[in-house]
Amino acid sequence: MSIKLTYANGRGKAEIIRIILAEAGLEYTEEYLTSKEQWEDLKKSGKIIYNQVPLLEIDGLELVQTGAIVRYLARKYNMYGSNDQEAVKVDMYYEGSRDFYAVFLAMVFTDENECLKKAKEVMVPKYFPVYEKILKSCTTKYLVGDSISIADLGLLECLLAVEEFLGMELIDSYPKLKEYYLKLKALDRISTFLKGPHRKKRNTEEYVAEVRKVLF
Repeated sequence: MSIKLTYANGRGKAEIIRIILAEAGLEYTEEYLTSKEQWEDLKKSGKIIYNQVPLLEIDGLELVQTGAIVRYLARKYNMYGSNDQEAVKVDMYYEGSRDFYAVFLAMVFTDENECLKKAKEVMVPKYFPVYEKILKSCTTKYLVGDSISIADLGLLECLLAVEEFLGMELIDSYPKLKEYYLKLKALDRISTFLKGPHRKKRNTEEYVAEVRKVLF
């Protein structure tokens, strides 16, 4: 089975897909958008129905829209709970992580310092106590059940960003969340991913300029 992910050579909306592919143990190739001509050719190909990326080609399908891709992978690789009640909890916790992570996505096209200020002063105080409370009352290995789900991987992406951009001390203030975060980072496939070539580096001015050149 051949799997290909098409996006820019950065994190953005594709990084959560990379994290899920890693935890599922899947090999895949990446095509990076680096020129206007390449972008125009992709749009003409008919593969991206909304003229947006990421694009994941898998199982003979051409999938767009990050949420749709994430849920396809979650259902296929058992990261979506074991029943409808668990699935809706997975959705709630995952969507919360998307609201949180949006402030980091915005750094590509808006002022980075303002985004980080909002992350520290608004998003962390709003979301971290919620997840700390969930983890304190949790009797299972993960947020929902004893198997990892996209709820865990979505939150992991947020925690990685907080540690990288704002410092581990913000996570230290939430002991259950810290313990959980360190456990997730130590998982074999996640640990390998974080050290490997599919894990993208933080944005640089050159990367942002390239994205603007290709897409606009």
